Amino acid sequence: METRIENLHGLILMGGQSSRMGTDKSSLEYHGKPQAEFMYELVKGILPNTFISVREDQSVSFTDQTIKDAFPTKGPINGILSAMAAHPNKAWLVLAVDLPFVTEETIYQLIAARNTSKMATAFATRENGLPEPLVAIWEPHSMEALKEHLLVNEKGCPRKFLIQNDIELVHPQDDLELYNANNPEEFEQAKSMIK
Repeated sequence: METRIENLHGLILMGGQSSRMGTDKSSLEYHGKPQAEFMYELVKGILPNTFISVREDQSVSFTDQTIKDAFPTKGPINGILSAMAAHPNKAWLVLAVDLPFVTEETIYQLIAARNTSKMATAFATRENGLPEPLVAIWEPHSMEALKEHLLVNEKGCPRKFLIQNDIELVHPQDDLELYNANNPEEFEQAKSMIK
């Protein structure tokens, strides 16, 4: 496992607008504390160099380990590229903040499957088989290709990038681990399933 976490930093993406939820998803509580803080502590317990990705107008109170969006685009690709630009020789284990069922086991499984020769190692549900760019490890050598992708694709969809490039796909033990809550109904449903 040592070689798989070598050169690997953690990144929690909390820069989304949360428009469908109607409130900041990073502040929702599934586990007795704001989700951003819970996710940060979860990943930091495995990868000591873990950061929170924030928009220019955001801040967090529980850590000063933040990386502000540095590119003139919206969406998660900005957070990923900003982290890569801040620490260009590091790989990034990237997790969206709105994943209430991610556990240590989820993270360890992803790290164990890491293929450093690929652009990324990403989870995909068994149901749809599509790579999840926000539950993935992004290798440092993918940075230039990701920048080019952003130039060609205005919105810079990171999933599209993964589909078009050489990546390692991994299936979680349970597809539920990749569930993200995007609206109040999904939040209440997820909360009711957490013991």
